[in-house]
Amino acid sequence: MAIWFNLLGIIAIGCGIAFKNTGLTVAGCAISLGLSLPIVYRSIRPNIPKSLSSNQKRQIVTTITMLIVVISLLRIGGFFSYIGGLSAGTDWSAVGALGLWGGALGQTAIATIAAFVSWRQYIVSRDLTIEQNRLNRQQNIITQQQTIDNYFQGISALVLDDDGFLEDWPQERAFAVGRTAALLGSVNAEGKARVLRFLSRSNLLTPLQRDLRLGKVVLNGDGGYDEDRIYGTRVINLGVMLAQTDLAQTDLRWIDLSDANAIDTNLSGCNLSTANLARTILYRARLNGANLTNTRLFYGDIQSASPRVPDRPPDYISGEFTGAVVEDVDFTGTIGMSESQREYCCAWCGENSRQTIPGGCRSIPNRLLTSSARSFDEEL
Repeated sequence: MAIWFNLLGIIAIGCGIAFKNTGLTVAGCAISLGLSLPIVYRSIRPNIPKSLSSNQKRQIVTTITMLIVVISLLRIGGFFSYIGGLSAGTDWSAVGALGLWGGALGQTAIATIAAFVSWRQYIVSRDLTIEQNRLNRQQNIITQQQTIDNYFQGISALVLDDDGFLEDWPQERAFAVGRTAALLGSVNAEGKARVLRFLSRSNLLTPLQRDLRLGKVVLNGDGGYDEDRIYGTRVINLGVMLAQTDLAQTDLRWIDLSDANAIDTNLSGCNLSTANLARTILYRARLNGANLTNTRLFYGDIQSASPRVPDRPPDYISGEFTGAVVEDVDFTGTIGMSESQREYCCAWCGENSRQTIPGGCRSIPNRLLTSSARSFDEEL
């Protein structure tokens, strides 16, 4: 019986559409829909997942029914005819141009998004690189500290024996000098300063008086060792290890750098208070901003003191040939410079450097011999 009523509903829909009778079409839709839905539901019910609750099943069926009814009502109300009329009167060439503009805008938006993504990737990559560099620097600092500590232990074991301080064995001193040169060439400025502080405070850079028979250092009776600036032997002779190196902004207080070659060395901002720079070759060195409080630049009297000269023995009484070579040194902004230091530097630094000395050099004559310092380039 339901089949016949369905056929009747289809005939009613067809006649309503053919004769443009809205009521007949609506009645046919209602009859067909009312008879078809229960049949369809009974056929698909066994296939509905058992996980669906009764409420969920009712919602699904209701949603499908509403969609069918809404589409039918839109058809009856002439909505689709209205859309067709709009389509027929539309200037599709304008729509095409609008589409082209839309495509261009879309491509621009895509390019903008791609540029933003690339920029974000660059930011992330940059941050990762900065963090990796920071970790690398930390690792390098740790490795450098371990290397320096191992050096300290090795030098201590080398220079000390059962009898005390290092005996005058040339081979042991050569090993100590070689280790020091290798280390100073592989660490940064702060590492160099740390090594120099250790060596200086351990009296390994100071020429000490030794027993000519036994090679042992001579005690001074006050718990220390006697210096011998003329005939004494240094455990480690720095030589040219500090030439053309960077020691800027480091702590070099109380360090004995006498007789060292520091040509073109960067000592800017260093704390050199109470350091010994007598006979140190500071030719073209940078001392701008350095602290020279109580720094020794020469021995003897300021009137007779003069810079070291190759093949000329120093006189530590008069000060002749005991002074540091200060030609072409940059003294800009140095602090703690005493009057005797200023007078010595003005007399022996050369015309260019005189312009950089705090306090000026107008009343101090230029005593520099132009041939005395430039020969030190040959030692590099």
